[in-house]
Amino acid sequence: MEVPNLAAKAKEMAKTAAQEPATLEQAREMGLLPEEFDKIREILGRTPNFTEMCVYSVMWSEHCSYKNSIKWLKTLPKDGPHMLVKAGEENAGLVDIGDGIGCAFKIESHNHPSAIEPYQGAATGVGGINRDIFTMGARPVAQLNSLRFGKLSDPRTQWLMTGVVKGIGDYGNAFGIPIVGGEVYFDESYQANPLVNAMSVGLVNTSRIISSKARGVGNPVYIVGSATGKDGIKGASFASKDITEDSARDLPSVQVGDPFQEKLLLEATMELAQTDAIAGMQDMGAAGITCSTSEMSAGGKVGMDIHLDRVPLRQQGMKPFEILLSESQERMLIVIRKGHEDEVKRIFDKWDLHAEEIGVVTEGPMVRYYMHGEVVGEIPADSLVLGGGAPVYEREFREPAYYAEAKKFSMDQVAEPKDLVVVARQLLANPNICSKRWIYEQYDSMVGTVNMSANRPSDAAVVNIKNSNKALVMTVDCNGRYVNADPETGTMIAVSEAARNITCSGGEPSAITNCLNFGNPYNPEVYWQFVGAIKGMSAACRKFGTPVTGGNVSFYNQTVAEDGSARPVFPTPTIGMLGVMKDKSLLTTLDFKYKGDLIYLLGQPKDDISSSEYLVSFHGIRNSPAPWFDLDEEFRVQQCVAGLIRNNYISSAHDVSDGGLFVTLVEMGMPGDLGFDIVSDSEIRRDAFLFGESQSRVVVTVVEEDEDKFLDFVVESGVQVMLLGHVTKGRVTVDDLNFGLITDLKEIYDNAIAEELTQG
Repeated sequence: MEVPNLAAKAKEMAKTAAQEPATLEQAREMGLLPEEFDKIREILGRTPNFTEMCVYSVMWSEHCSYKNSIKWLKTLPKDGPHMLVKAGEENAGLVDIGDGIGCAFKIESHNHPSAIEPYQGAATGVGGINRDIFTMGARPVAQLNSLRFGKLSDPRTQWLMTGVVKGIGDYGNAFGIPIVGGEVYFDESYQANPLVNAMSVGLVNTSRIISSKARGVGNPVYIVGSATGKDGIKGASFASKDITEDSARDLPSVQVGDPFQEKLLLEATMELAQTDAIAGMQDMGAAGITCSTSEMSAGGKVGMDIHLDRVPLRQQGMKPFEILLSESQERMLIVIRKGHEDEVKRIFDKWDLHAEEIGVVTEGPMVRYYMHGEVVGEIPADSLVLGGGAPVYEREFREPAYYAEAKKFSMDQVAEPKDLVVVARQLLANPNICSKRWIYEQYDSMVGTVNMSANRPSDAAVVNIKNSNKALVMTVDCNGRYVNADPETGTMIAVSEAARNITCSGGEPSAITNCLNFGNPYNPEVYWQFVGAIKGMSAACRKFGTPVTGGNVSFYNQTVAEDGSARPVFPTPTIGMLGVMKDKSLLTTLDFKYKGDLIYLLGQPKDDISSSEYLVSFHGIRNSPAPWFDLDEEFRVQQCVAGLIRNNYISSAHDVSDGGLFVTLVEMGMPGDLGFDIVSDSEIRRDAFLFGESQSRVVVTVVEEDEDKFLDFVVESGVQVMLLGHVTKGRVTVDDLNFGLITDLKEIYDNAIAEELTQG
């Protein structure tokens, strides 16, 4: 008889502690400002108890509330002709691709968890972004990722990269959705703070779209999927502070994933989506039950009564705040239309998953949390979310000194190397340019048989839409060095390169999602970078007609040393762009097709090596302006390329980007072991012509009999064109320089990362 009494006493003590008034000191420890603590007391009309304070601490964290970014995010273009769901309205953006099909897509970061525990950090990032897609009723069909690490030669970088890649591969491969594209970039700025951005794309019948808003007073609320444990508690708060030497202590904030459980959850959800049982559904990601209940309630302008003691637990004795804040993976919250309870239980029992009724929808606006029949928290739902009571700040921003210093750079300060063959070979082995085969071979790119670009290389990933003549085209792009050099221009380039990749593949750019990775927003120079990036993104998206459907902001990507000095990462506004290929016959690959085909350059070559990989890695100059860029010229070139593809005037297309024209040509030659013989522009320094990264250029190949039609079309488009040369059997030559056989260059390009890791 003593044990039950002790258990009852322990419960009573826990309940009392949870209901005691919180203190200002506790609020500070949870990351809240004194003025925010005062605002919470004003909203509630009393001092919050400890559990309520925990709820506000995660929901008002930067990760959940965007309190330091929402002012500028609202300036991004959100309207477009294909929009079904705009930014902020649901779990992910949704565009109409015709034929009754909608495409849901989104990109999000899992940077901080991956910096501490790379395998689980990356794996759960993949799991979370896929849940955002299938909670809308869309079946994921493709995954992409954008990764940033420090110097590849560093042992810690190799540990981080190995863990992240394995986490993405193990989770994605087991989940059964192909990883069709991505990018990997190395720089010292990411040394201690890697960036792991995951993107998912899914398809849904437009008549079966599921909302994340709670509806119907009296409807039951279910938690489905895995049981709840203590992993990931306060993960949202952890993601809203700087990485320090003590961050390893935050390991409990890193979630643990189970891809096989997620696969079951996907199939159960897809089956449930074919019924009329769902009144609302949301993924349980950052801030767990707290976020799902408050956002669903606020979105539907209703309330909820939630009984935390009914939540299936992995660990006994969990306190109310632990249950509320746990970010255990593979869980979702569903509002069920009353009368469909048996149907829900039957489906989730079939897939061997929890489906427990934990609450009910009520008249708004209060969300009440109960533990063993006692209220442990009572909060107005709209006070927790964006656009409601969550604070909104306008931060100071200031141009950093390095920006003006970079403008002083002149190419005349840099001597042209005597041996450009040596330069070319070094660039092909550069980790930012060479093949990422060591990475992508760990990913399953063919599962599901939808990847049309796995064996036919193109600038963007192309995904088949079954039972349709259309295909999806998608990519992720951002050069953080360009953005660091000039945030506005650099972000315009990121959007433009994404559009260029889609256009060169035969698609039409439709919309974007973004993952905005920056340092501490309280640093005026970091915030200046953020504001510039938003302005640049807005300008480019309006030009290309690609509205922003959503994404996320990841601040605090910087490392703070013991002396208090901070080093932010390069500002990295990763762009995930979706395009539509209206006819699969338009698919255009980047590889040379036949010996003798003519090689043309569309766009203007420039005497420019600013911010190029060549300037940084060969000459050691890190601070220079962004590469030459003109948004109007970029648009003209892309419109020209699209027209050439529609008219079947070109046989391949590949944009000029990292590494410059020479790398572009080598990448076109390697798939078929074909070389090239070209001449340079005598008015431009040869190193700039070959390795400069000035924008708005595309290399195309033309069969000789189509040359006249090709030239007539280009001239009429008003785009500058230059005949570079022709495709050869395998030899690579530029003017009088012999670069060797394409197969030898391919050997360097393909094996550089594996060799670096072996040496490490």
